[in-house]
Amino acid sequence: MAAPMLRWGCRGRRWAFARVDGGSCHRRGAPTGSTSNRIRGESSVAQQPLHTAQKTRKGEHKWAAVVGLEIHAQISSNSKLFSGSQVRFSAPPNSLVSFFDASLPGTLPVLNRRCVEAAVMTGLALNCHINKKSLFDRKHYFYADLPAGYQITQQRLPIAVNGSLIYGVCAGKKQSQVIPKTVRIKQIQLEQDSGKSLHDNLRSQTLIDLNRAGVGLLEVVLEPDMSCGEEAATAVRELQLILQALGTSQANMAEGQLRVDANISVHHPGEPLGVRTEVKNLNSIRFLAKAIDYEIQRQINELENGGEILNETRSFHHKLGCTMSMRDKEGKQDYRFMPEPNLPPLVLYDATSLPAGADPQQVINIDQIRETLPELPSVTREKLVQQYGMLLEHSFTLLNEVGLLEFFQNVIKETRAEPKKVTSWVLNTFLGYLKQQNLAVSESPVTPSALAELLDLLDSRTISSSAAKQVMDVKNRNPRAINKLIGLVRKATQSRADPVMIKEILEKKLSL
Repeated sequence: MAAPMLRWGCRGRRWAFARVDGGSCHRRGAPTGSTSNRIRGESSVAQQPLHTAQKTRKGEHKWAAVVGLEIHAQISSNSKLFSGSQVRFSAPPNSLVSFFDASLPGTLPVLNRRCVEAAVMTGLALNCHINKKSLFDRKHYFYADLPAGYQITQQRLPIAVNGSLIYGVCAGKKQSQVIPKTVRIKQIQLEQDSGKSLHDNLRSQTLIDLNRAGVGLLEVVLEPDMSCGEEAATAVRELQLILQALGTSQANMAEGQLRVDANISVHHPGEPLGVRTEVKNLNSIRFLAKAIDYEIQRQINELENGGEILNETRSFHHKLGCTMSMRDKEGKQDYRFMPEPNLPPLVLYDATSLPAGADPQQVINIDQIRETLPELPSVTREKLVQQYGMLLEHSFTLLNEVGLLEFFQNVIKETRAEPKKVTSWVLNTFLGYLKQQNLAVSESPVTPSALAELLDLLDSRTISSSAAKQVMDVKNRNPRAINKLIGLVRKATQSRADPVMIKEILEKKLSL
């Protein structure tokens, strides 16, 4: 039986390619959601001037936008960062809480080796310098879903610093040209997650679930090298692909495993930087792009109308498409950082500094982890371009759509059709069909084998291109009919039926 809910009566060199629809809404209203998934914290991003993000109208001053990100990724681990409690999504409330997670007196943290290895692997993949010695700190703030009254993090000396992430944005008249961009990574640090507050407005109470309290997080701090929502969204998507390729985080935004805080300001080029705002807890790449673009335009409108920008924390209302004020921005002094007294410095080794006769289970070897790094998305894209002769933007699409690369590769294995034809059918016809039906790749009733068979029939000229496309046109037909139609043609072909007869059978079925 699930533990009872706690009640609280009082009132936080890689590439990417994606088309992100921007949008803004000037309506204002209170959030309608009842759930708060806050990761609270102070922005550690320093602002620097960038090129302009907005097109200038005649007679208007030019504006430059500055965007920095703090990304919190939940580490893929069976247990929490400092306790042996299990990590499981959608477990009954308060069923995965140890004495340490609940901050009972006398309990002490024990560092999870898997989380440290995940941080080192992520740092290496992002071209970071791995600090052989890093420190843990206490960051104080008082919320009901943080029982200890502080979070254990790495403020002074994090585990990895000074990295870079290469991503790509689309440009050109048909958005078919990929322009590489680089964002600097200030640091990667290990820290605890907080619990979850569920606000019941009808009963004027807040319910606390501590299952998430103490789960290991990687905080990746990106320097403010971006200037619009699309750049931020493509950078986050590329980071998401890298984390998934490494296996260090599932990075499923729908389950809260990847959350983003965006720091945004605007200013006139050549003038001092503007006051920034922070938009917290963005858990969708599409909402991230919309929130940033809206906030940039809001700040410009505010300044042009004689107002001022407040240094504050804001939230994004996804239904209204606009940001709204939450609270004033905390400063470093509000957190009262102090060294964590219950954890010694975290010491890592490489091949040159590893002590002779050291137990491999008791030390972490940076060079050994470097050797186990898997193939990263940038390398996969290069291989796709070289092996199949596809355009670079097509390789981005294959990786960005979840499950599409595996589907494509399975079709390639089972068909005699040319790779370029397979690429065209998968990215245009098949992907268009999925979007028309509002389906994910994993939900598609069309299997790789079925599409491969259809392409073989097309390649052997058993059916025409228009007939093959009609098979995929299921606007007014049961989606599973596609596989049946392909099977029908296959049987007719195997029975050596006349091609004219096959065509008549197919046209008759398509007309139903």
